[in-house]
Amino acid sequence: MFLHGTSTVNKRGHLEIGGCDTLDLVQKFGTPLFVYDEKLIRQKCRNYIQVFKETGYPFRVAYASKAFCTMKVCKIIEEENMCLDVVSAGELFTALAAGFPAERIHFHGNNKTRQEIQMALEANIGCFVVDNFYELTMLADLARKYGKTAHILLRVSPGVECHTHQYMVTGQQDSKFGFDIKSGQAYKAVSEALQLSSLHLLGVHSHIGSQIFETRGFEAAIECLAEFLAQLQDKLSFTAQVLNVGGGFGIRYHAEDIPPTEEAYIKVITDSVHRSFTKRAYPIPEIWIEPGRSIVGEAGTTLYTVGSMKEVEGIRKYVSVDGGMTDNLRPALYQAKYEAVLANRINEKPEEMVSIAGKCCESGDMLIWNIQLPKVNHGDILAVSCTGAYGYAMANNYNRIPRPAVVFVRNGQAELIVKRETYKDLITNEYIPETVNTLKNHSYMAERILGI
Repeated sequence: MFLHGTSTVNKRGHLEIGGCDTLDLVQKFGTPLFVYDEKLIRQKCRNYIQVFKETGYPFRVAYASKAFCTMKVCKIIEEENMCLDVVSAGELFTALAAGFPAERIHFHGNNKTRQEIQMALEANIGCFVVDNFYELTMLADLARKYGKTAHILLRVSPGVECHTHQYMVTGQQDSKFGFDIKSGQAYKAVSEALQLSSLHLLGVHSHIGSQIFETRGFEAAIECLAEFLAQLQDKLSFTAQVLNVGGGFGIRYHAEDIPPTEEAYIKVITDSVHRSFTKRAYPIPEIWIEPGRSIVGEAGTTLYTVGSMKEVEGIRKYVSVDGGMTDNLRPALYQAKYEAVLANRINEKPEEMVSIAGKCCESGDMLIWNIQLPKVNHGDILAVSCTGAYGYAMANNYNRIPRPAVVFVRNGQAELIVKRETYKDLITNEYIPETVNTLKNHSYMAERILGI
């Protein structure tokens, strides 16, 4: 397991994160448990800001909150002077509840509802990233109704395919996201947007995918966008103030992953913008990026308790933990790979090859296939690294399993930011209309039996 940020091995031979012994965290908060290194999150934010400042180009860095959205995270992003991307009213509500400045919020999404747009307009958010003609018309009508001028970017598809999992590719022509450039759809969208007095078109947005290591995709996308904007300037007299090239910057999940640094990503982007726009004598727009995974991914570690084990002689040994696809859907969804250690015996040498199984009633609930670990015992604490992005964000209640608690650690202090769900939480919004009184009695009995 690669140790990230402030992760170390202490004198007790235990994994320590942010100065906190993971075994002490387990004793206090239980498992499964998401542990975030707050210092590493802040360091990542500052890296992006500092590197961009050194380029001399006008810029804006927005955290893509879909990677992990809680009030605590929103507060950190605010304190680190970044903007925030949201893709739903739920994320918007979370940000506003945390006191995040509305003018620094950008609203994404391919199917924003009327209610979501109204909520965003009432909050006076900074920018809408418009995804389709339906949204364009609805936003213009609602902005006019509210007597507002909505600042927008149009999300366009440059027709660039990047090297990543097929479910993470979003910039190709055949995508549910954005206006396609090649077909002329994007040109038509710009033309229509410029005619709508309740909208102010700032520029265009493009996002080619996620977990991207090959930077050539950004170069190709920026060249395509520059050519598209030059055509708009020539034919529609529109000059973009903003060029948003999205995010998708990859992180190291396991030994095979070698992602570029923040500096490398930004250098490719800024060099490409300079080259593509200068040769067209086009004013270089403000450059926006949207890192999400690369801000929080490596900062998160999930702690599990080992339970049952099963050995299929000559084939495989299964080691089951008390979590799985309910707190980390990515292995089942993307065939994602992870590294792990026994947090309570981190200095011991590997002795056996095992596969880590989740507790859900699904054959596909496997967190890690074929990992070398010391001889595993019941009750060991397994620490899976780099689960900070799309772990808790995609957590669910399949098999009626409550979602885990989340703690942030820093300088030896642990702060609970999301409490563990209870069984009672699972039925909070349920009722049986015809037997309300019976239900109350059953609920009372369940509480007595389970001690909740």
